[in-house]
Amino acid sequence: MMKVECTRLASGLTVVTETMPHLESVALGTWIKSGSRDETIEEHGIAHLLEHMAFKGTASRSARDIAEQIENVGGEVNAATSTETTSYYARVLKDDTALAIDILADILTESSFDEEELEREKNVILQEIGAANDMPDDVVFDRFAETAFADQIVGRPILGTPETVMSFSADQIRTYLGRNYTTDRMFVVGAGAVDHDAFVAQVQERFASLPQQPAEAPLIEKARYTGGDTREDRDLMDAQVLLGFEGKAYHGRDFYCSQILANILGGGMSSRLFQEVREHRGLCYSVYAFHWGFSDTGIFGVHAATGGENLPELMPVIIEELRKSADHIDQQEIDRARAQIRAQLLMGQESPAARAGQIARQMMLYGRPIPNEELMDRLSGITVERLTDLAGRLFFETVPTLSAIGPVDKLAPMADILGGLTRDTALPRAANG
Repeated sequence: MMKVECTRLASGLTVVTETMPHLESVALGTWIKSGSRDETIEEHGIAHLLEHMAFKGTASRSARDIAEQIENVGGEVNAATSTETTSYYARVLKDDTALAIDILADILTESSFDEEELEREKNVILQEIGAANDMPDDVVFDRFAETAFADQIVGRPILGTPETVMSFSADQIRTYLGRNYTTDRMFVVGAGAVDHDAFVAQVQERFASLPQQPAEAPLIEKARYTGGDTREDRDLMDAQVLLGFEGKAYHGRDFYCSQILANILGGGMSSRLFQEVREHRGLCYSVYAFHWGFSDTGIFGVHAATGGENLPELMPVIIEELRKSADHIDQQEIDRARAQIRAQLLMGQESPAARAGQIARQMMLYGRPIPNEELMDRLSGITVERLTDLAGRLFFETVPTLSAIGPVDKLAPMADILGGLTRDTALPRAANG
């Protein structure tokens, strides 16, 4: 029987485990409620650089030692930086849990930030930035965020720029770490063949030197969604187009409703956009809808990849599907979307790594693990009327953001593209409130 247990240490650090006794391995990690959005104006890219530098040596281990010691036992270790979180995680056999905890604690509390290693890693990140700029399906999302949240930290690319990355010193990294990697913002989570009490004892011993909550918590600039239009004409085979609107924050009433709407519009092969745009008309090879939540805002978007010659026909069809969602949604579509979300939730729980990440996200967002039954209850209250009303507000009442890259010279002006998203062209929605 799987069991979730949570312990808050006197230091303020939270430790959570889910015992999965049928497994022989443990997925564990440290999740920090801090990401690129917690940087100052001058620190653009430092959260990601810190994630890299954590593996480049500590007071007792070289970068090679870290890699060899985890791989000597067949394990793996990695990290990731996002807009609002950073994670450091490992996967090992159950007998090597203490080693993995020791390594994770070491890189988070004793990193040396050696100057030579720092210069080398800066060059590695410059190559990463260059590679990302060569991937139009990545660039279109970066340009979208920069336009949707113009001149704000939340809209900046996580990697930083070559100029900012090359400017950082070891002391600047230590300053960012000391300000953001504090026990009140950190969660150590383990899932799999793990004993809670033993896990807690090991974490308490090895993470004892983490700084506690500062007297003044860092202030985060409130997001201001602006919207806009950004296009980059590149000599590419295909065009990447992203049309989006301001979505809902994690704690907003319509967050789960937005997830269902995104699934109905473009969450799978049976979705409206896939069937109409790709299957019926053959206007693109990829199309999907998504909803991303942040702590105080969100993004609801539709992404399509197609040949530039299809853009004049593609965009009106996408707009029409958005418009139609404000007029009518079938109960069958809601049931199918709920079933897909439920299946994804339950299938993810069969993986200890996915489960550890899921628990960590819930702890950061809600301060507690959320039972499956509660999540499904939140979805069960979503009705046809709520969905059509939400679609009307999302697509008619918020400023759009358009990001396009590739052969986009045939892409119509924004005003023409959005001509279908007006109250005049929509069917009456009075019955939906």
